[in-house]
Amino acid sequence: MVRSGNLLADIPATSRDERFDTLLARPGVRIERIVSTGQASPEGFWYDQAETEWVCVIAGAAALLIEGEAQPHVLKAGDWLEIAPHVRHRVEWTETSQPTIWLAMHIGA
Repeated sequence: MVRSGNLLADIPATSRDERFDTLLARPGVRIERIVSTGQASPEGFWYDQAETEWVCVIAGAAALLIEGEAQPHVLKAGDWLEIAPHVRHRVEWTETSQPTIWLAMHIGA
């Protein structure tokens, strides 16, 4: 079986909610496309995931704050970040003038 798609297709210009599309799910790995249109983590909320997460911004921009770090990691198109299991992090902001398109891999899920 062969599947294909386009990471830049079917992108909403604005949305109240982030969009999560699972592109591939196999034992131990999940790959998602995430489309953000100005969303951020709720105040005081931290992701604390059991698996490694690798994220890459394909379009737009975002800032991820790692707990204990003074400044967020600002990511623009082409930038990626690997987050080890149980490293608490949050999305400080995503661009509001255009959708931010992420490619996210969850490894060890």
